Amino acid sequence: MMAAGYVQKVVFEHDGVFIRPNGDEDSMEQDVLISGTLRIVDKDGDIMVDYRPLEDTVDMFNMQCAGKDSSSVVQWSQGPADRTQQLETQHSYETEWDMVNAVSFKKKPWVNGDGSLNHSHERSRWVLTVSISDLRSVTVRTQGWSVLTFKLKDCSTNLPALHFHQGGSREFLDSLRRFALLTECPDDDQCLMVNTPNKALSQSFENLLDDNNFGIIHKLRKDPYVTTLGGFSKVTNYIFDAFRGTEEQHQRPPEEVPDLLGEVIPGLEINQQAEPGFEVITRIDLGVRPQVMRAEPLSMEDWIKHQDLDGSMVRTNQLKQNIFRGGLSHAVRKEAWKFLLGYFPWDSSLEDRKFLQRQKTDEYFRMKLQWKSVSEEQEKRNSRLRDYRSLIEKDVNRTDRTNRFYEGIDNPGLVLLHDILMTYCMYDFDLGYVQGMSDLLSPILYVMENEVDAFWCFVSFMDQVHQNFEEQMQGMKTQLIHLSSLLRLLDVSFWNYLESQDSGFLYFCFRWLLIRFKRELSFQDVLRLWEVMWTALPCQNFHLLICCSILDSEKRKIMEENYGFNEILKHINELSMKLDIEEILQKAEGISLQLRSCKDLPDSITDILGFSAEECGSDLRDAGSPAPLTAPPSVSQRQDTCSNVQGHLRDSSSHNKVAFIS
Repeated sequence: MMAAGYVQKVVFEHDGVFIRPNGDEDSMEQDVLISGTLRIVDKDGDIMVDYRPLEDTVDMFNMQCAGKDSSSVVQWSQGPADRTQQLETQHSYETEWDMVNAVSFKKKPWVNGDGSLNHSHERSRWVLTVSISDLRSVTVRTQGWSVLTFKLKDCSTNLPALHFHQGGSREFLDSLRRFALLTECPDDDQCLMVNTPNKALSQSFENLLDDNNFGIIHKLRKDPYVTTLGGFSKVTNYIFDAFRGTEEQHQRPPEEVPDLLGEVIPGLEINQQAEPGFEVITRIDLGVRPQVMRAEPLSMEDWIKHQDLDGSMVRTNQLKQNIFRGGLSHAVRKEAWKFLLGYFPWDSSLEDRKFLQRQKTDEYFRMKLQWKSVSEEQEKRNSRLRDYRSLIEKDVNRTDRTNRFYEGIDNPGLVLLHDILMTYCMYDFDLGYVQGMSDLLSPILYVMENEVDAFWCFVSFMDQVHQNFEEQMQGMKTQLIHLSSLLRLLDVSFWNYLESQDSGFLYFCFRWLLIRFKRELSFQDVLRLWEVMWTALPCQNFHLLICCSILDSEKRKIMEENYGFNEILKHINELSMKLDIEEILQKAEGISLQLRSCKDLPDSITDILGFSAEECGSDLRDAGSPAPLTAPPSVSQRQDTCSNVQGHLRDSSSHNKVAFIS
C-alpha cells in the first residue's frame, strides 16, 4: 500500500497581524492586543486561512516536509551493478558521463503523520484555522489601519477581527483571490462575498488529467477558475455552483456569460453581435466532403528507399505524405521520430548526425549534472527546484504504469522518465515542470529507449506545445477560440445546440488539446496520431480538425438524446479509450480537403489552417496537401455541407475575428 500523507505549502505569510481578545474594536490599549502570524496554506489541495499567536506558530520546516510519499521512484536504490538491466546500453560516447547517469538514490524513510496545522498541545484559544470553502464573506474596514472580519457560512460561529497595523491586508486579499472569487456585496461595498467551487467539483478538476484520482496541472492551482474551465470534461452535477456563487448573490443573465468568461480568462473575446466593419455573408457552401482512405504504415524497406548514400533523406515531401497517409511501422519510429520532431535535420548525413548526437549528449549531461550535484542543504534554499522535484517524483510514479515499459516497482524506465524531466527543468527553468508533461514524454521515451535522444525529442515537442503549459495558458485560450470558429463554420446547428446548453465554449475539449489526446486513445493509437500530426500535413492546426472529427461523430447522439450540460460533459469524457483513430483521421482529412476546396472560406479560417488565398478553391492535388485516396461520397456526405450556415459574419478589415449568427 502507498503511504498516505498531506502535502502542505504556505502560499502567503504575514507577521504583525493583531486581534483584540476583549472584543473592543475601538480600544487603543496596546496591552489588549495579541500579535500573530497570518497564513494561507495549501493543505493537499484544501486552502486554509490560518492565524496563530506568536507563541503558537507553526514549524515551517515540518509543514513543508510532512507526508513525503515513500513510494516515489527516486526513493529506491540502484547501484552500478544494476546498470546492465537497463533497457538499452547507452552509446559509447556516453561512458564518460557514467558517474552522472548512474541511479544511486537512497531510500528515504516515510514521515508518518497527517501534517495537521493544529498541535495537540498548547492549543491557543486565539488560533484561527478555517477552510476558505467555509467562508461566506470578508468585511474590509479602515480605521487608520485595515481591519478584516471573516463571516462563516455557519453563522453560529463568531471570528475575531484581524487588525493589520503593519500593513499587508491588500497582499492577503490578492493571495486569497488566487483561490476564490471575491465579489462586492450589492448591499454593502465594504463586504466581499467569497465564492469557491464545491469540493466535489474541485475533486473533479483534480482528476482532469487522470482517471485514477491523480493530479491536475500544478500551476493552475494559482487560478482555480482557469482550472474550473479546464476541468469541464470531469464535471457532473456541480459546475454551475462555481459560476452562480452563493444563494445571496445575483445570478448573471445568459447575455453576461461572455463577460464572466472574459474575467475568468483574460484575452478571451466573444463576439455576440455584429460589429461595425463586418461584412454579412448569408451562405457558405462548403461542398461535398471527400471520403478518404488510409494507407498501410511505412515499412523499414520504404524508409531506406528515401536515404541517400551518405545517409541524408531524399524526396522528403513524398516521405512525409506517406507517413501522414499511413503512419510508421514500429521498427521505423526510433529513427523517423527524430526527423519528424526536428532533432535531426532532414538533409543531414549519417556523419552529421553522429557528430550532433555527441554534442547533444555532452549538453544533456552537463544540464543533468547541475541538478544532481545540488546538495540537500542547497535544495532547502531553492523552493522552485524542490517544488519541481516533488511534482516530478509524484507524477513519474503514476505515468503509464500499465505499460510494460514502466510497470513494476524497480523499473529503470521510471528512473529515465524522472531524470529527463528534472533535466528539462534545467533546460527551461522558467517553465520547469507542469503536470501533464510526463504524459508527453512517456511515449517518446518508450519509442527511443534512450535517455539523450528522448530528451531532445521531448524538447522539440515541448517547443510546439510550450504555450499550453505557460502560466497564462495563452496557447489553450487561442486553440479553444479557433476550435469554436471551426465548429461553427462546419455545423452551426450543432454549435447552436451546444450554445443553448451552455457548452458553446467547448471547454470539455481542454484535455484533448492540452496533452494531444494522450488520455483519449490507447497507447499505440497515440503513437500513430502523434507521428501523423508531426508531419505538419495536410494543414496547420490539424489537431483542431481532429477535435472537429470526433465531435462530428458524436453530434447526432448528443442532439437526438437531447443531452444537457452535464450529460454532454459526461458523454465526452466517457469517449476515452473508445475512439477509432483511423476513422478519426479519415474524417479529419476529409474536413481539411472540404475546407481547402471552398472558394469563399472566411479569412479567419484560412489563417487558422494556414491556407493561402491561392489554395482556397483550388484542385485538391495542387494545394500542397498529400494526394488523397478518395472513395465515392455517400449520401450523408453529399448532405454534409455548410448550406445550413445561415448568416455568418466575416470581418472585412481584420483576419483575427469572425462571428456567426443563426
